[in-house]
Amino acid sequence: MSLVRITQQQLNERIQKHVMFRVARMGGARAILAYHDLTRLDLSGHDLSHADFTGALLCYADLHDTKLDYATLFGADLRFANMQNASLVRADMRGVCMRGAILANADMTGVDLREGMMSRSDGTYIVPGETELVQGGSGVADLSGANLSQARLSGAVANNCDFRDATMRGCHIVRANLQGVNMSGVNLEGADFSMCDVKGANLTGAILMNVTTTMTRLHEAIIKDALTDEARGPTIKDLPLPITEYMNVHRAWLSSDGKKGRRFEVDRFDLRKAPSFAHSFLSMMRGQETLLYGLDFSFVQMQAADMRGADLRHVNFSGADIRGSDFAGANLSNANLQGIRMQPLELTGGRLMVTSLARASLRFANLSSSNLSSVDFTGADLTGANFLGSEISSAVFTNAKLTGARMTAAQRKIVSGSEGTGL
Repeated sequence: MSLVRITQQQLNERIQKHVMFRVARMGGARAILAYHDLTRLDLSGHDLSHADFTGALLCYADLHDTKLDYATLFGADLRFANMQNASLVRADMRGVCMRGAILANADMTGVDLREGMMSRSDGTYIVPGETELVQGGSGVADLSGANLSQARLSGAVANNCDFRDATMRGCHIVRANLQGVNMSGVNLEGADFSMCDVKGANLTGAILMNVTTTMTRLHEAIIKDALTDEARGPTIKDLPLPITEYMNVHRAWLSSDGKKGRRFEVDRFDLRKAPSFAHSFLSMMRGQETLLYGLDFSFVQMQAADMRGADLRHVNFSGADIRGSDFAGANLSNANLQGIRMQPLELTGGRLMVTSLARASLRFANLSSSNLSSVDFTGADLTGANFLGSEISSAVFTNAKLTGARMTAAQRKIVSGSEGTGL
C-alpha cells in the first residue's frame, strides 16, 4: 500500500483543525493520518488525542510532549521517533514497530501493545503480528521511566529494550520476548508476567510484589535486590506500640520537647503494610534505611527528619513539609513530590537547617511546583525528574545527574552554574 506524503505546513493545518475538533469549534475536523508518510515531521506539544495514525510512517518524527490519548497507532512505524514525555493513555499501538524510539517518561497507562495484524479487503495480511520494540539492526526502544500501568504487551518483542524504573503495575505481559531487557527498578506489582522469555534480563531492584510468573524462568534473569512479598526486616507487627498510638506518643514527645512520650524511630523496618501517613506529624522522626515503598505521606509534617538511605519509591509526598530533613542516599524514584516544601528550616537564633538529598535517587520523580531553594542535590540522580514551576534558587547540583530532566531555560541556567551534568 502506497503512503501519502504531506509537508509540515499541510500537517500543521491538519493539527490545527484537530485542535478545533477537540474543543468542538466550528470548522474543526479529526486528524485522519492513516497510511501517511510523516517521516521527520514535527508533531510535538500538540493535543492529538483520538487522532488516527493507522499504518502511518512516523520514523524520526518529533512527538515529544504530544498528547495521543486514545489515538489509533495500529501498525504504525515509530522507529527512532522522539516520544519523550508524550501521553499515550489507552492508545491502540498493536503491531507497532518502535525500534530506537524514545518513550522515556511517557504516560502509557492502559496502552494496547499486543501483537496485531492489518489486512487487505481480500483477507490477506500486510503487516505481521508482533509489536516490535526492537527488530534486527541497531536501536532499541527506550521506555525508561514510562508509565505502562494496566498496559497489554502480550506477544510483544522487546528484547534488549530499556524499561529502567518504568511503572508497569497490573501489566499483562504474557508470552513476551524480553531477552536481555533492562528492567532494573521496574515496578511490576500485580502484573501477569507469565510465559515470558527473560533470558539475560536485568531485574535488579525490580518491584515484584504479587506478580504472576507462571512458566516464566525467572532464574534465567538477574533479580538481585528485587522487592518481593517477603518482608525485609521487622514489620509493623514488631513496633513497640501499635503504629497509630506510636505516632500519638511521638507527637507528645514533640510538644513536650522530649520530656514526654518517645521519638518515632523505625530504622530498617519494613512498613509497606502501614496505613496512610497523610497529614501526620512526624517531625524529627527517624527512618534510616526503612522500607516505605508506595505509602501516602501527602501533606505530612516531617521537618528535621532523619531518612537517610530509606526506600521511598513511588511514595506520595505531595504538599508535604520536609524542611531541614536528611534524605541522603534515599531512593525516591518515581515519587510524587509535587508542591513539597524543602527550603531551609529556620531555627532559633537565625540558624538554618538545609534539606539534604545528597546521593539520593530521584529518577523520574515529580518535583514540580515545589520550593527547592538551597536544597543539597550533590551527587543525586535526577534523571527524568520534573522541575517545572519549582523554585530552585541556591540549590546545589554539584555532580548531580540530570539527563532528561524537565526544566525551563532559566532553571537550566541555575543548574549549569552549579555543575550539574547531563543537561
